[in-house]
Amino acid sequence: MRGCWRAMTGDCRSRSWTTAAKSSPGCSPCRRAWSSPKLRCRRKVAEPVSGVPAEGPRIRFLLGGVQKGGTSALARFLAEHPQLALPARKEAHVFDATDFDEAWSVDQVDARFAPHFDAADEVGADRLHGDATPITLFHPALVARVARYNPAMRWVLLLRDPVERAVSHYFMERGRGLESRSLLAAVLLEPWRLRKHSDDWSPDSPLRVCSYVARGRYAGQLDVLLRHFPRGQVLLLRSRDLAARPTQVLAQVTDFLGVSRLPDRAGGTERVFVGDYRPPAAWSPGRLALRWRLRGEVAALARRHGVLLDP
Repeated sequence: MRGCWRAMTGDCRSRSWTTAAKSSPGCSPCRRAWSSPKLRCRRKVAEPVSGVPAEGPRIRFLLGGVQKGGTSALARFLAEHPQLALPARKEAHVFDATDFDEAWSVDQVDARFAPHFDAADEVGADRLHGDATPITLFHPALVARVARYNPAMRWVLLLRDPVERAVSHYFMERGRGLESRSLLAAVLLEPWRLRKHSDDWSPDSPLRVCSYVARGRYAGQLDVLLRHFPRGQVLLLRSRDLAARPTQVLAQVTDFLGVSRLPDRAGGTERVFVGDYRPPAAWSPGRLALRWRLRGEVAALARRHGVLLDP
């Protein structure tokens, strides 16, 4: 798992996943922050945790990524479905909780999810329960936790151009007051900001706030995912398709989850990427740095996983 994390970030060291999170002065602006070809999985699917209830784990599907890829819009659409149940506030943040215990049973994980759902939603009811925490795909430790909890989990993933995703992520953190540096500086400093925080899940961790480039290394993240889950349990979608033709994309999702289709959405393009920032010009230093750091990622995604992000 350490090798997987280094491969995805390109420069971050890894520590034991159970090491207590520690703050560091190394990231001053973040210190206070909070369908493609079949792929054969060569590694055995992770063993489920002990104590699986007869009816199985509560959570059956995940909108597991990517951040700033349109998961909020997709969750909003799916929340309208009478056969699906999602957390009231979208992101339960159970698997990435700072106090997550690797020894938890399925029942204990389910108990952490329970407060995020209507009390009337009982396990085993007709509704299919899911979660929409987009950081889940990002980190190997989180994928492994999901695999132990529910090896039959279905993953719905929205992938966005990694440079555009990083720009949106950067301006989100600026808006929250958690990023004070220029886009160029943030991109160049990212390896040093993340170096000592590869397993720090605290709300103000650089792992959450400053991972602009690392989160865009989709091919490596999918490599890890497909070592734990068979390809048939993963639906890969492009964010721009959800924006341009939501009815067709939602049909793909509901078919994948095995529930009835939603009514057609009239009105054409949906507002999937909503932001109140002015994006930097194509040739700005920050964008050029992002393109350099993420060079080859789009091609790797197409080559290894059959997803074409280029028009």
